[in-house]
Amino acid sequence: MKDLLLYIARNLVDDPDSVTVTEKEYENETVLELRVAEGDMGKVIGRQGRIAKEIRVLVKSLAARSGKKVSVDIVD
Repeated sequence: MKDLLLYIARNLVDDPDSVTVTEKEYENETVLELRVAEGDMGKVIGRQGRIAKEIRVLVKSLAARSGKKVSVDIVD
């Protein structure tokens, strides 16, 4: 899941070297924290959050195939 998120985010932004994903494990869920450069935040979120929503849908559907629960947080 982490690799998928990195791949998607790096292809959306102008500064792909600044993209980082931190994986945090909790009891029944994994949280992926996505960080991008400040100028690229709008490209990852999109108008009315559409791109961010689709990123979350893709990651959640891949996680569901593996029987895991994963969420994506976009952090400034």
